[in-house]
This record gives sequence, C-alpha cells and structure tokens, in this order.
Amino acid sequence: MAYASTAGSALPSVTAAPGVLALQRALVWLVGASGAIVFIEPSPYELMTLTATVIFLATGLRLRLVFMPLLLLLILLNVGYSISAIPFIETSEVANWIATSWYMAFTVIFFAMVVADDTEARLDMLRRGLIVGAMIASLAALAGYFNLVPGGHDLLTLYERARGTFKDPNVLGAFLILPALFVLQNVVTAPFAKSLGSTIALGIMALAILLAFSRAAWGGLVITAAFMLALMVVASPSPAQRRRIIVMAVAAVVLVVVLLAVLLSFDSISEMFKQRASFDQSYDEGRFGRFGRHILGAQMALDLPFGIGPLQFHNYFPEDTHNSYLNAFMSGGWLSGICYPALVFVTVITGFRHIFVRVPWQRAYLAIFSAFLGTVGESFIIDTDHWRHFWMMLGAMWGMFAAAQRYKRAPPEPDRF
Repeated sequence: MAYASTAGSALPSVTAAPGVLALQRALVWLVGASGAIVFIEPSPYELMTLTATVIFLATGLRLRLVFMPLLLLLILLNVGYSISAIPFIETSEVANWIATSWYMAFTVIFFAMVVADDTEARLDMLRRGLIVGAMIASLAALAGYFNLVPGGHDLLTLYERARGTFKDPNVLGAFLILPALFVLQNVVTAPFAKSLGSTIALGIMALAILLAFSRAAWGGLVITAAFMLALMVVASPSPAQRRRIIVMAVAAVVLVVVLLAVLLSFDSISEMFKQRASFDQSYDEGRFGRFGRHILGAQMALDLPFGIGPLQFHNYFPEDTHNSYLNAFMSGGWLSGICYPALVFVTVITGFRHIFVRVPWQRAYLAIFSAFLGTVGESFIIDTDHWRHFWMMLGAMWGMFAAAQRYKRAPPEPDRF
C-alpha cells in the first residue's frame, strides 16, 4: 500500500484499497479494546499488537525520519537496561523484565507509525476500542467488588480493592483515565440525547476508579479532566461551545459529588475510602518510606554509573522505587537514567507546542495529551515504566506530531472541534 509522499501527511493516498483501510482501522480498534485485558500473560494485548504489526507491515507501514530521535532514545534506554541486567540475566524475572522493556519500546514505534497516517480515522477507532475495553474492565471490577458473579470477588479484586481485568488496582485506575476523558468529551460537547450513553459510561468508569481505591487514579482523573476541559474551552473558537463545555462540566462535577456522597453512605466503602485517602500512610513515611527511598536511591544513583540492575532495588530497601525516573537510573545506570526522562519530557514539551494546532483530531489530541501528562506526573510516585497504555499514549503522541506537520504549514482548516 502506497502513501502520499508528503512527510507530514495524515491521509492515505488514493491508491489505498478501501478493504485494506477498513482492515487496518479494525485492527487499531482491536488493539485498543484488548488493552484492558492484561491479567494473563501473554495478554490479548500482546497478541493483538503482534498480529496488527504483521498485517500493517504487509499492507503498508513506514518509519519516518521524524521518528529517529524517538527510536534512538528508546534503543539507548533499553541498551542501558540490558547492560545493567547482565549479572542477573539468568534470573527469569529479570530476563522477562528486559524482554518486556524492549517490547514496550517496540509498541511505541508501532503506534507512532500507525497514527502518523490516516490519523483521524485511526485515532477514532483507537478511542472507540479503548472505551469498549474500559467498559469491560470497569464492569468486571464492579462485578467483582459487589460479588455479582460466583468466585468473582477473589478473581476481580485484590485486598478489597477492585482490579477487574488487571493484576493491580492501581493500574486499573490509571488505565481508565484516558477512556474516561474520551467519554467526558462527549458528555460536554454532544447534544443531551447523544450524550446520555456517554454519561452512563462515565459514571461506570468513575465508579470503578473509585472502588480501585487508588489515590493516584483519583487525583489523576480530577486533574487531567480539569486540564483537558480548560484546554477545550481555550481552544474552542465558538463562545457558545465554550459556555456549553463549562455548564456541562459543572453539571458533571455535581453528579459525581452526589454519586460519591451516596457511595460513602455504605460503611465498607466509607471506611476504605478514609483509609486510602489519608496521606498518613506507613509505607510513605520514615527514612525508608516511599519518599525517603527516593532520596537515598538518588544518592546511590550518583555513585553507580551502571546502576544496580532491574528488580534489584528491593534488595537494598524494604520496597521498590515507586518512582519511574529513579527506577531508570537504578535499573539501567546513567544511560537509562538520562534517556528515560529525556524521552518523556521531550514528548511533553513537544506536546505543549501542538496544543493549539488546528488538526481534525484536536479533541482526541487534547484527551491523550492530558492523560499522558497525568501519567508523567504520576511516574514520580509510582512505577509506570511497564504500563502498556503509557507507551501506547507515547507512541500515539509522536504519530500525531508527525501528522500535524502539514497542518502547521497549511492555512487553518475549518473548525471541527
């Protein structure tokens, strides 16, 4: 399949067969939907990503020059991890960790190449797939928490926290943020009748996030939603649309507050909520608490150019790093420790520069960028470096950067926000 020669083109060339385009878009949907089922390994996400890669390579996929800095940073990052892992590579857990890191890097390039062409349609299919996957994960989490299916409580919860189709409640909550932002956009922009389904979906996802009892996910949803809505208001060229976004956002906040009040009337939920909402957590405090480990680990990193190797931090401290930037230094030495934040913050800076570029997919861009930025902040207190949806968002961001180039050079498109 041939593509237009323009370096920043977001459109497939006229030679693209409709059947091929439909197949490619369907694969993007399947990859997005399968991202919610990761409690088994290899997960459906891995299988679908590999299948999609093979088919995309056979039907048309190309690596752009603009992706070279991204590719270089990903390679250097994982070279650092691999070098530091040499003394422990015979350990199956370390070998799996290294393989997963290389695979996550591969998915970044895959998503970047996929999103760079036929951008609007593929992003829409990815959005739809993520929403379906999020609904599956959310309903599974609720079924497990409220013991609605036989044996579901043990399978779909962990430590009395909803985890659904994920291994960890924290990852469930984090994953649901982007789909929740997508449906929130529908709630505040679509006519009432059309937004009703999105309102119900948002309520289900928000409830699942609440019952995951992840403080980072709670804060992440509130902060990223507020940030995204603010960007939507600023970016909207229509005063009427700005007013609608503000009014509907206020209404959504009121509904969430009412829902929260009702849920907290149940003793079991209220007790766990108070426990998790407290900032006075034993594993956060003291010399070897979460933040104490960050300081001590940073001091160690300065003296260890090759780090201590992947999955070795707990041999020096009571728990893992719970900081992806520190973990890069400790797991891959100075090489990975420099490349990981460089990769993340170059993406963030470039992302800010593209906020107001008038592209047909601007609404999706604002949601993905907001969720990505939230994960970047969350990475200071949680190990996010093997979260599949984080790397998916990173690749999609670079794909959108590439696709946006022709819109930056061309006259503004008619508003499609």
